[in-house]
Amino acid sequence: MAETIPAGSTTDGVIQVGQQPIDARVSAPASYDVADFPVPHGREEDWRFTPLERLRGLHDGTAVADGGVKVEVSAPEGVTVETVGRDDARLGKAGKPVDRVAAQAYSSFEKASVVSVPKETVLTEPVRIAVHGEGGTAFGHQVIEVGAFAEAVVVIDHTGDATVAANVEYLIGDGAKLTVVSVQDWDDTAVHVGQHTALVGRDATFKSVVVTFGGDLVRLHPRVVYGAPGGEAELYGLYFTDNGQHQEHRLFIDHDTPHCRSNVAYKGALQGKDAHAVWIGDVLIRAAAEGTDTYELNRNLVLTDGARVDSVPNLEIETGEIVGAGHASATGRFEDEQLFYLMARGIPAEEARRLVVRGFFAELVQQIGLPELEERLIAKIEAELEASVG
Repeated sequence: MAETIPAGSTTDGVIQVGQQPIDARVSAPASYDVADFPVPHGREEDWRFTPLERLRGLHDGTAVADGGVKVEVSAPEGVTVETVGRDDARLGKAGKPVDRVAAQAYSSFEKASVVSVPKETVLTEPVRIAVHGEGGTAFGHQVIEVGAFAEAVVVIDHTGDATVAANVEYLIGDGAKLTVVSVQDWDDTAVHVGQHTALVGRDATFKSVVVTFGGDLVRLHPRVVYGAPGGEAELYGLYFTDNGQHQEHRLFIDHDTPHCRSNVAYKGALQGKDAHAVWIGDVLIRAAAEGTDTYELNRNLVLTDGARVDSVPNLEIETGEIVGAGHASATGRFEDEQLFYLMARGIPAEEARRLVVRGFFAELVQQIGLPELEERLIAKIEAELEASVG
């Protein structure tokens, strides 16, 4: 079923759309050193939507690594799985931390997990990484490395309860294809802050699908940089924000290389009192990036009163020699006319409600390409709807 949210609409949810300088989005230059980042106070552009008091000290240095996160990797034959020390040359190769929590995570982890797919290897089964919180506070680091002309699908599944700050790096070799599905299905009391950085090689393809359901607070920062011309990045995301949850996705695509493409599409549904979703989409086309083609889209469906959405797409262009660039953002209420149309054809109200929301998310769920995972996520969406407060 097609969505019917009109562009630029706003209801009880709040939508903010603007074109501000990309340089305003961070309070300090990227760095591995925590000391290079001031402690945020909530007035900074990159922190103004985040409830700092709910970060449990991840942002100000008071969080202590007293907990645990269990990581299990299931990989097809030929894939190398390693646990490495901080001196491994692959760590930090995709890019530096861009905020204080990411720098704190990079400075605090003891061992990192590295998953490597050899060049010219085409995997017929996905790599599955299970990340399970076991309480307390933990810091982590993961690297997914795909060699030249290799093809792989990686599923990262987050469950359990913990306060986690972690960075993930994706190194995509020349001509390689990597699809990553990151599922945040935490317990309701978890806190997860993460920076995901992809370095896309020459003529390489990177697809990211971020799915966020659980957690008290989830703040993710997907980033894309290009190592050579011809790279392509597709960033998809869906989130379902419930009572009291704060879910924040802050994307940045740095087009600093000629003849690269990017496409972004994120959709969210919100229900319940104090449900708060934040989507920031920053795209920078630098002067050297001639031939760039980019587009970003964010749509939000507000199911009940009391929910809030902040959606801010930013596009900065420093060259006129591009193929295309654009963005769109829309927030709207659940349409009574849609329900009436379905109910008039004999479909019960609750079933009609499920059909409308399923149709809203269907396009993004289909990007995953793994039927069993798609079915699980659809079931999760329907479970959220059944728990609706109104």
